[in-house]
Amino acid sequence: MQLYIVCGASSEIAKAYFTALKNHIRCGHIVTISRGEFKATFDETANNEISHQHFKTDYSDKSLSGIVKELASGHYDLTHLMIFNGLLHDPEHVPERKLEQISEQHFINSIQTNALLPIRCVALFSTLLKPQVATVICALSARVGSISDNKLGGWYSYRASKAALNMLFKSAAIELSRRYKKCHCVLFHPGTTYTPLSKPFQANVPEGKLFTPEFVAEQLYSLISDADYLQQSQNPAYFDWQGKPIDW
Repeated sequence: MQLYIVCGASSEIAKAYFTALKNHIRCGHIVTISRGEFKATFDETANNEISHQHFKTDYSDKSLSGIVKELASGHYDLTHLMIFNGLLHDPEHVPERKLEQISEQHFINSIQTNALLPIRCVALFSTLLKPQVATVICALSARVGSISDNKLGGWYSYRASKAALNMLFKSAAIELSRRYKKCHCVLFHPGTTYTPLSKPFQANVPEGKLFTPEFVAEQLYSLISDADYLQQSQNPAYFDWQGKPIDW
């Protein structure tokens, strides 16, 4: 049975992606992972070929390894490993506009959430990969993680953490492709989406450029489910919600 893992399942885009999976796949086992309960509805009586399992985790190695061990005991083919965890701001910190606003703690938190946590998920869940199974490993990156695209400056912690994520995925894609020829890594820029992450900045978004989580999830699912598109893309692929490549 095909296995779909959704990390950071409490995020709005993750919940919308869960719904997209329900609407598009005919059979499979969907696993959601988050720090709390998973609120999205799931009517297993509507389609008994799709099942759902939720894991609460603190994202420690011990907790994630336990999830991996349980999933490894099943007869699953890992198809999607989706990582939606992310941090832009918190009650004490906003994206920096000036050098003097850089906070050591916020920088560390950004790196841990936006870069270290995703690559740890890749490291642990990649043990479920099989050479004969086509698998997509995807994390939410951002256009501001592109060094060549940086024309405005600022947002030091967020830019640095997403650039670090991009480099980590580049290295992981090289390593994994040696053992799993059908594994493709993807870094996805969703655009500005109507979520708590972008809420403080939505007033400045041009008309028509503030997307719903449902729209973004559908775009993401469509792109990573297109085998021909992925075949023509780099590994890792780095593209936006339109499927347009982003310069590194």
